[in-house]
Amino acid sequence: MFSFIRKLFAKDATPLPAHREGLGESPMEKYLIVGLGNIGPDYEGTRHNIGFRIVDALAASVNEEKGKPTVWEDKRYGFVTRISVKGRQLIILKPSTFMNLSGNAVRYWMQQEKIELDHLLICVDDLALPFGQLRLKPGGSDAGHNGLKHIAQILGTQQYARLRFGIGSDFYKGQQVDFVLGKIPPEEEALIPECTKQTTAAIKTFCLAGIQMAMNQLNRKTHP
Repeated sequence: MFSFIRKLFAKDATPLPAHREGLGESPMEKYLIVGLGNIGPDYEGTRHNIGFRIVDALAASVNEEKGKPTVWEDKRYGFVTRISVKGRQLIILKPSTFMNLSGNAVRYWMQQEKIELDHLLICVDDLALPFGQLRLKPGGSDAGHNGLKHIAQILGTQQYARLRFGIGSDFYKGQQVDFVLGKIPPEEEALIPECTKQTTAAIKTFCLAGIQMAMNQLNRKTHP
C-alpha cells in the first residue's frame, strides 16, 4: 500500500516511511487530523466549515485538560496546531487553500511530517446524513464533495479515513451551494457541542486503538 505513497512524493522530498509491521507503536507516533472548510469570516458558522469545528473542538478539549490555550500557527497551506494524546502526536490542520484545493495542503503536510496514509483522518461535512449524524469510514467515494474529490485526486487513492458529520439536505433543487455555504441555524447549532464531544472521543480512539475500534465506538451511537 505504501509503495504508491513513496512514488507520489519521490519528486518532492524524502519518501514517507513504510509501516513497520509487528514492531509495535512508536512512543511519539504521528497522526495528521485535517478539518475541511473555507478560511475567512464570510465562511464562519457555515455548514461547509463543520470540519473546522470538529478539529477546533478536539484541540480545545485536549488543551483544556492540560490547562493550556490552543494556538493555531499560520503555516504553509493552512493553520496548524499540535497536541499529544497518550504518547501520540496529533498534527491538526485547517487548510487555507479553500475547499476545492484541500488535497494540496494534505499532501504537503503528509510529506512534511512523514505521515503514513493510515495515520491520516479527514473531518468533513456530509449532505447525505441528517444533521448531527456521525460516521467514520476507512475509505470510499467522495459523494460529490469537492474537498474529498481533490484529496483523492492528489493522493491517487480514496482509501483514507474520513469522519463525516451530517449537515442534512433540506434545500430545493439547484440550491445546494447556498445551503452548504449558509449559516447553521440556532436549533442545529445547539447540537454541535454534544456532537463534537463524540467526534473528539472517536478521533482519540482512532489514534490510540485504530479505525475499527473507533468505528465501533462512533457508528453505533444514537446521535442528536
